[in-house]
Amino acid sequence: MNYFLLLITTFLLANPIFAQTLDPIQWEASAEKESENNYIIYVKATLDKGWHLYSQNESDTDEITPTPTAFTFNATKETYSLLGETFEPKGIEKYDNIFEMNVKYFENEVTFSQKIQLIDTTLKVVKAEVFFSVCDDEKCLAPEVVEFTISLTGEAIETNENVSNISADDSAKSEALHIDVKGWDKFPKEEINDKSYLTIFVLGFLGGLLALLTPCVFPMIPLTVSFFTKGGGSRNKGTFNAILYGFFIFLIYLLLSLPFHLLDSLDPEILNTISTNVTLNILFFIIFIVFAISFFGYFEITLPASWSTSLDSKANSVGGVVGVFFMALTLALVSFSCTGPILGSLLGGSLSSDGSAIQLSFGMGGFGLALALPFALFALFPNWLNSLPKSGGWLTTVKVVLGFIELALAFKFLSNADLVAHWGILKRELFIAIWIIIGVAMALYLFGKIRFPHDGPLQKLSAGRKTLGVVTLAFVIYLLPGLTNTKYANLKLLSGFPPPLFYSIYEKEAHGPLGLNAYTDFEEGVKAAQLQNKPIMIDFTGWACVNCRKMEEQVWSYPEIMDILKTKYILISLYVDDRKKLPENEQFKFLKPNGSVKNIKTIGDKWATFQTVNFENNSQPFYVLIDANMNLLNTTTAYTPDTTAYLEWLKTGLENFENQIFIK
Repeated sequence: MNYFLLLITTFLLANPIFAQTLDPIQWEASAEKESENNYIIYVKATLDKGWHLYSQNESDTDEITPTPTAFTFNATKETYSLLGETFEPKGIEKYDNIFEMNVKYFENEVTFSQKIQLIDTTLKVVKAEVFFSVCDDEKCLAPEVVEFTISLTGEAIETNENVSNISADDSAKSEALHIDVKGWDKFPKEEINDKSYLTIFVLGFLGGLLALLTPCVFPMIPLTVSFFTKGGGSRNKGTFNAILYGFFIFLIYLLLSLPFHLLDSLDPEILNTISTNVTLNILFFIIFIVFAISFFGYFEITLPASWSTSLDSKANSVGGVVGVFFMALTLALVSFSCTGPILGSLLGGSLSSDGSAIQLSFGMGGFGLALALPFALFALFPNWLNSLPKSGGWLTTVKVVLGFIELALAFKFLSNADLVAHWGILKRELFIAIWIIIGVAMALYLFGKIRFPHDGPLQKLSAGRKTLGVVTLAFVIYLLPGLTNTKYANLKLLSGFPPPLFYSIYEKEAHGPLGLNAYTDFEEGVKAAQLQNKPIMIDFTGWACVNCRKMEEQVWSYPEIMDILKTKYILISLYVDDRKKLPENEQFKFLKPNGSVKNIKTIGDKWATFQTVNFENNSQPFYVLIDANMNLLNTTTAYTPDTTAYLEWLKTGLENFENQIFIK
């Protein structure tokens, strides 16, 4: 359960982006003479922290992939020849949870090199260009082209074109990119929603509460508290020791995360690399199956009895603060058969959701605090012990239910391995079918139709079992449309947990986002808005933009949002990474504010520049509501996984259009 909650939280924690132009990479180029006519061209990229530049050798696939880096040199038969391919260092290769495939990338800085041989020995300058895109953990920027003019002699040269190279035709086409949006200067900048680790801590705390309700832990609460409060010594000392005992439980679980901090410091990527390894995911799958069978009562997973016996004797012989610590450590060991699987879920969830050692520590701290609180609270208020329910068969029921949850989680790890290795054996519909079978089995157990070894005679179904059984059946019914090839197959409450929608046994159409009628040319979309008297939503997107797909699958698919986009707005989807060449007569040179020149050669070049020029933002997804006269209808927005907030944003823009209320 912790794993599921942590994974869902990962999507909810995605941050909005400042309305700003991002420039997280800087390039420089140089040449080094290797022999009489041979040179090495070096092109160095320096990236801001958290940003990735992708390899030249990204896999060729029809799926959404990062944009590979590509170099082009002006070599000709008369000037110079290229000796081999452009060399790149090894870099980082791992499975990426966002792109859901193995990717190769570089961070911090990387230097590419290309060997050349001069044919014209008087040549003093080499020209080159690099096509690239950079991404962080939330977004990818539109692909760009950077041009270099590299001196072979070491003499200083002008590397950028200037205004003298801009023709009147270039200026006219550049000016046409400006649409004079009314009200842009009044926009309040979007604030970054900087979520703390509090949510992760709370989720760990919930996992600890689950562990409290297991047969290994729950009966220990009254026994341990009574030992401290009614044992030898004063009442105050007993209360102090009980509170100290609770503190040590919290501390022990927090300390369990320390080794991961060491791994994290050695290599910040190692936790994610480990968690997305095919072999490890298969191992997690097997471990969770074993956990489930154990929870079903067929055997117990316990640590060696000698460990707990030794610790218990030390606790009794040492006494004092040290003795209390050993008592807490003994509890952690003897309760492992119940807490271990839940901790495994927490560990797997932290690693598989692009977490870190800090995230894991918050989760483990929350888990430990939930286990520790009852011992401290009941020591302070011993009369509360009378209100605790009696131990009994309900604890076994809780344990078996956790077994079904562990079984369902096991298939998530198998799904991860399947996606990484591209086996194609656990498609989305098969995954959902397995969950349906597990859900039906769990409901049958709760209604007394299935029995497990530790179950006692079932006299009468309790209200709790009946309620949970009905809830389980309701969840199974919710899953059923996921087996179909309809609009109801999305299951957005579980979005991101089953395999993605495109990983399906059904053939999927690729006609616009979710089959919507979307214009891919701004001018055509504006004309349609004028004819139909509708407002416009500009969708700055990309073929390789994963968060764009998430918005489409998880938010746009919401029925009311889908209806508004289909019937109330003219949708203009502008793909900033489209590498299709513009017709020759539409290509031009664009003079940037810093004086450099950008060659607008592709459709993606045009729309990426259009976005930056008019909205001072170059990240995707990015959404703008305007009318055909370029009046803003609402503030811009970016990645918004909250359907309620996004729906309200669309409705506000629609109301402002209908009432002719514009931001000015």
